[in-house]
Amino acid sequence: MRLATPVKASPAKTEQIILFRVSGQLFAISSASVQEVRSADSMSGGATEISAPGLRKVRHVLRRGDRSLFIVNGAMHFGLHAAEGAQLFVLRKTRTALLIDGIEKMTTMTRLQALPLSFCHEERQWYRGLTALDQTVVPVVHPEGFLSPNPLSCCAWANGGSPSRRTRLPNSLLQAVFFAFPIEHRNWKA
Repeated sequence: MRLATPVKASPAKTEQIILFRVSGQLFAISSASVQEVRSADSMSGGATEISAPGLRKVRHVLRRGDRSLFIVNGAMHFGLHAAEGAQLFVLRKTRTALLIDGIEKMTTMTRLQALPLSFCHEERQWYRGLTALDQTVVPVVHPEGFLSPNPLSCCAWANGGSPSRRTRLPNSLLQAVFFAFPIEHRNWKA
């Protein structure tokens, strides 16, 4: 009688992430996507204020050499109540800097859950998926989801187009928790 050879379990893929807050909401981003973290005060001298009525989430542009970084207000992007950001994430491979409230911590993510179908509009571009950390469901943002690939076309859209319907984060996130994770992974706080 032959015994089956044991199958080696492949080690779980892990990814370093940064947990951060915007208007009190917790988000995650891959640490490999963040080129640098800066104080929001450090941009005050170098940032130029811009006015694009249809693109309210971008109020400043920061010139770095021959390159422009568009500063996206995280609260306005996610449809949360406005808050003054304290820090900036300068994102790799984009022309975006994200204004956030602050960093919670760096940690390791072992599982990225696909977005449930309740995420059905712009938020499908905003998030890579959801993860559960310490029994809390955390959306993992997609660094390229803050602006279109060509910021100039984004500004043209702001001047001539109309914004599409935006689903607010708390409602979508609440629905996602109920559909994506079993009860034992939900964070129930009174």
